Amino acid sequence: MKYIHHLFFISILAVITACGSGSEKQSAPGAPAKPDTKAQVPASIREGKGIGEIKNVELTDPLDETMVKKGKAIVDMKCAACHKLTDQRVVGPGFQDVTNKRKPEWIMNMITNVEVMLDEDPVAQQLLEECLTRMPNQNVSIGDARDILEFLRSNDLATIGKKDGAVN
Repeated sequence: MKYIHHLFFISILAVITACGSGSEKQSAPGAPAKPDTKAQVPASIREGKGIGEIKNVELTDPLDETMVKKGKAIVDMKCAACHKLTDQRVVGPGFQDVTNKRKPEWIMNMITNVEVMLDEDPVAQQLLEECLTRMPNQNVSIGDARDILEFLRSNDLATIGKKDGAVN
């Protein structure tokens, strides 16, 4: 009988421990709720600038043709296998109209900080869902990314007649 009594006591203790001693603490009624830090979105994402070193881009007007030529050479070498200059998606999305859809800072951060952008930026994550392939890090410098941006601006101006629509 003593054995059954101990077994019953241990079983009750196990049930109480499993069900009632979770690490989540509930606040008292009327107490202010703690802010959810995961729900806090960095300003750069809210502003459409992405995540990375690029916080502000000074755009040229008119286009800097030297930068356009350098940017085209880089795109031809590092980007053309996966991206077309039209709106056609190959492996990645087409480049046409990108400067009217995305801020220049976002474009440059996507080029230079691709891993973090794909992991944390909602727009980049949406593109990843659509394309199903992670963009590889091409180790593009900030200067080269700026040249690529200038080329993309030139491409948009030539193909659809406008550029920089996402700046404002």
